[in-house]
Amino acid sequence: MYRFLFSSKWLGYLLLAAIFAAACVSLGRWQMDRRGETLAEINRVTSNYSAAPLPFAQVRDEFTHLDPEREWTQVELKGRYDVAGQRVVRNRPLNGQPGYDLVVPFRLHTGETVVIDRGWLPIGNNNPGRPDTIPEPHSGDVTAVVRLKPGEPQLQRGAPEGQLASIDLPTYAAELGYPVLSGAYGQVASESPAPADMPVAFPMPATEEGTHLSYSLQWFAFGVLMFIGFGYAARQQARNAAIDAEDPDPEDAPHYAAVAAARRRPPDPRKRKGQTSEEAEDAILDAQGY
Repeated sequence: MYRFLFSSKWLGYLLLAAIFAAACVSLGRWQMDRRGETLAEINRVTSNYSAAPLPFAQVRDEFTHLDPEREWTQVELKGRYDVAGQRVVRNRPLNGQPGYDLVVPFRLHTGETVVIDRGWLPIGNNNPGRPDTIPEPHSGDVTAVVRLKPGEPQLQRGAPEGQLASIDLPTYAAELGYPVLSGAYGQVASESPAPADMPVAFPMPATEEGTHLSYSLQWFAFGVLMFIGFGYAARQQARNAAIDAEDPDPEDAPHYAAVAAARRRPPDPRKRKGQTSEEAEDAILDAQGY
């Protein structure tokens, strides 16, 4: 009944179904990988974001090579801002609004320098391409609590003087002209003493998983449905073949038509046994409607 499945046409259908299902499984696994990355990020945020700040000496190595598991860890830094070296970083949207980040070198009492991102500035209305105002940090000693963030890649585009295309720490250090720990920077959480004017503080990162799980399950379901559709089509083909096998051969159609017509023809009244000639005549007239 299902021998047709071994035909080239149906083998081709099966191959297409297998390719489609493999693509669906691949997309489903990709969504699962993205979900794993999202869950890892959520775990880092929930573990490190609000934990007690650690002294710089305890996490100094993170500023030279940041362990991804230590991202968002709070660190307490003591020193002074180098206001002459501050820059604004271009193309930094926040809550759908265009703007800038304000990064400033921070020289620790140990003599080492790290980079701190002090916050967000809206795009300027008075000076196109620049923020209208840049809040100055406290000029004296500052205790800053920051959260560790990895440096960003270098972008293949320039920036006006006093600005950066990204928080590319080695490029920034080259502009400053003195050694900077360039494995990570700090996103400010608080400053003491706090200046009168501060950039907009960064919001806490999202801790929602998103739709990766539902999308992955949908892709897996599509892959399964492809084989279900193939099986249904094969079953319908087998049923149609079985019905065709029960129908008469077209070459014998005249014979079957003649037999059927003979079966439908009323019997000749004259052939009835035991009838007289008059009764036969009456039967013929009755059959003709007289």
